[in-house]
Amino acid sequence: MTVHAPSGTAPFAACSRLFRRYPQAVTLHFANGGYRSMVLVSRAAGPGRFFVLSQTRDDRFVLRSWDRHDGISETIRPGEPASRVIGQVIGGGMPVPHDGALLGWVTDSRVTAMLAVHCRPPETWDAPVPVPEIRVMPMAGTSELLHWPPFTASPLDDGRLWEYAERGEIVDVASLVTQGAGRAFWVPAPDRQGARHGCVVVTDNLPADEYWLPAGVYMDHWTLREGIQPPPASCLLTLPGVVDLAHGLQ
Repeated sequence: MTVHAPSGTAPFAACSRLFRRYPQAVTLHFANGGYRSMVLVSRAAGPGRFFVLSQTRDDRFVLRSWDRHDGISETIRPGEPASRVIGQVIGGGMPVPHDGALLGWVTDSRVTAMLAVHCRPPETWDAPVPVPEIRVMPMAGTSELLHWPPFTASPLDDGRLWEYAERGEIVDVASLVTQGAGRAFWVPAPDRQGARHGCVVVTDNLPADEYWLPAGVYMDHWTLREGIQPPPASCLLTLPGVVDLAHGLQ
C-alpha cells in the first residue's frame, strides 16, 4: 500500500503520514543527535530502486538513494514544491519493514513461513551495497501451493505487503520469539557468508491471540524448491554461530 501525494507542497505532509502510518518500517538512530528513517522501494523511479527517507530533529525530511553513489539527496521542507523524483518516491513508494524485523505469513491461524527483513545500510562509504530484501523462509515440510505466500519469490515487487498485514496475513512474530530465551534460534548457513543466509529453529509451539507459531525449522524457499530438507533441529542447534533470537535477528 502506498501514500499518494500530488505535486506541490503535499510531499512534506505525505512524509509525515508515512512515519505515522508505518511505525514497523521506522528505525530510530541514536547517533548524531537522534533521527528516524525508513527505507522505501519505488518501481516508478526505476526497477529495484531503493531510497532512505530520514526525519531530522529540526523537523525536516531528507530523501536519498540507498546507494549513496547514485548522488540523489534532497531536502523536503514544508511549503516547498517537490522535484519529480520526490513526487515519485514519496507519492508511490512502499515502506520496507525495518532491518531485523521478523514477520510471519499466516494460513488458517498458523504461521507457515517466516519473513526475515534485511535492509541495514553499509557502514562505510566504500563498503559494498547489498540491496534491501525480505527472505521468505517457509517451514520445512509445508506445501508450496497451499501454505507459501503468493509473493514468495519477490516480496518487495508485490507492492501489497502492508495490505496483507492489515488483513492479518502478515504478522510480527518478534514478540513471540523474544519473550524468553530458548524459544527460537537463528542458525547461520555453514557454507555461506553474511547474516542473510541461514534458517530459524523454533523449539516449541508459541501461541498468540490470533495465531500460533509452530515448532519447526524455517528455511529459505529456494532450498526447499530444490527438495533439500534440513537436518533435525537438535543437530542444527549444535552448529557454530547459533544465535538465540531473544536477542534479536542478526
